[in-house]
Amino acid sequence: MGGYEDVFRASTEDPEGFWLGAAQAIDWHVAPTRALDASRPPFYRWFPDGELNVCHNALDRHVDAGRGEQAALIYDSPVTGTRRTYTYARLRDEVARFAGVLAGLGVGRGDRVVIYMPMVPEAAIAMLACARIGAVHSVVFGGFAPKELAVRIDDAAPSVIVSASCGIEGKRVIEYKPLLDDAIELAERKPAKRVILQRPQAEAAMGPDDVDWAEAMASATPADCVPVKSTDPLYILYTSGTTGKPKGVVRDGGGHAVALRWSMPNVYAVDAGETIFTASDVGWVVGHSYIVYAPLLTGATTVLYEGKPVGTPDAGQFWRVVAEYGVKSLFTAPTAFRAIKKEDPDGEFTRKHDISSLQYLFLAGERLDPETQRWASQLLRIPVIDHWWQTETGWPIVANPAGIELLPIKPGSPTKPLPGWDVQVLDPSGAPMPPGADGAIVVRLPMPPGSLPTLWNDDDRFVASYMSAFDGFYLTGDGGHLDEDGYLYVMGRTDDVINVAGHRLSTGGMEEVLASHPDVAECAVIGVADPLKGQVPRGFVVLKAGVERDEDEVAAELVQLVRDQVGAVASLKDVAVVAALPKTRSGKILRKTMRGIADGVDEPVPSTIESAEVLDALRPVLRRE
Repeated sequence: MGGYEDVFRASTEDPEGFWLGAAQAIDWHVAPTRALDASRPPFYRWFPDGELNVCHNALDRHVDAGRGEQAALIYDSPVTGTRRTYTYARLRDEVARFAGVLAGLGVGRGDRVVIYMPMVPEAAIAMLACARIGAVHSVVFGGFAPKELAVRIDDAAPSVIVSASCGIEGKRVIEYKPLLDDAIELAERKPAKRVILQRPQAEAAMGPDDVDWAEAMASATPADCVPVKSTDPLYILYTSGTTGKPKGVVRDGGGHAVALRWSMPNVYAVDAGETIFTASDVGWVVGHSYIVYAPLLTGATTVLYEGKPVGTPDAGQFWRVVAEYGVKSLFTAPTAFRAIKKEDPDGEFTRKHDISSLQYLFLAGERLDPETQRWASQLLRIPVIDHWWQTETGWPIVANPAGIELLPIKPGSPTKPLPGWDVQVLDPSGAPMPPGADGAIVVRLPMPPGSLPTLWNDDDRFVASYMSAFDGFYLTGDGGHLDEDGYLYVMGRTDDVINVAGHRLSTGGMEEVLASHPDVAECAVIGVADPLKGQVPRGFVVLKAGVERDEDEVAAELVQLVRDQVGAVASLKDVAVVAALPKTRSGKILRKTMRGIADGVDEPVPSTIESAEVLDALRPVLRRE
């Protein structure tokens, strides 16, 4: 196939041929004769005359090809002490039966189903069951607050909601049914039925519109796959942290299947019969793409893990999972590795497990600081691959394509754009920025298969949010630069660039310096309002476990470090040592919320927050009370 440059050139010189070729890795009910419909920009459609069923591609075709007894999905739950393996044949049968449950409740092609579940196999089964009958699923992170769930119910208008009696967050059992009942009470568009999976940790009280999962499965008639158009929606996924009317990112079936199937061997170096462990949640895009769909479309084995990187019960759980299931590629967020580094800075737990099967570590979801990359590289002695993408794109924009050619790793960069992604860095007028100069990161249209075709029932907002800033480009909302070798450096969201006395400075660059200090586990820098300089940076650091130095001494060293490496212009004179940083459940640090509180704004607590207690403890520090 050639190296990276050959593959990338093929995708740009003949995108039609490139993607029609990639589409041959998918089973089609009606094979597409053309790749792209560009008749109505910016509303591009991929494989417009094709018909397929994504569930058939994820399950049935592997069983038909003789892989029925191979492990498809391994459920590993240290929080409940449960382990369960689903072969392709068993998973297909369970999905077909639950598809029959949904069909029996009146769900058909194009109908929406909201899935509000913890990290259990039934969440993946419900997703695939929707795909099987042509329904559109919308997974809402389990444990979301009722108000946030209600606005998603009103936007998606589901005919059925699938939920569970409870989820488990660390050592806490969170009952879902009362949250769901409150959400439906708040919602204007009430679903007809709710299917409830009863878990032994907490039993839900059932009402007249509630259907017991186990009872319904026992009497259901399995449903066959329903072919749908390639351009039909497969799912809606609401972007995290939304206030007011949520943004429902739409994913089409055909483009999504082709892109994910292409990415597995080429980006993640995982083929049929090999195992990937994506430590995320099905409530996020990473879970959709690389816990559920991509591994199964490939015929690989996927691990669905219910637990945390630390504390359930220790910082060695990822290594245990790798050892037990022969994991080849591990994919998680940098924050998970910072948590492991904080608890086990010398990597003692890696020596308690045979992790020799692990060949690649992939990190995404937020910026990977060079210090965490260095720590993981030295610990594991394998390529540690940063890569960059978004809920909207569905699969990586920029990555080191391990399955094609492992390019030289540059700490701080997710490497180069993947086929189909024409990444540019522009100034406010739309002119290209020179190498090394920061600007707005954009993608030239059309974007490749798998990226969002629009927002659910909101074409106008799709154009206003993503397509209007620069003509002919998708606005990523991130800022950064390209170097002379074409490597991208993502320095953070564009609102994380601060203006200090007329100097535009990246908070990401300052965080990089703070994270390099040997005592620092993780950090955040925010810009706060200042009457003299407009904005000044404030730093917040969490120290590694076992560090018992004077906090003022550490803070002084950090201030000097930034002065030495960024310069006096950075004006970072304020660094606070704190117990923890507030984050979303997917691991992103809530910098915008921190900034608002520090500026004295009555900042609403995002629905995606992992622990409100962490923010409460930080509030007096932010406000200098």
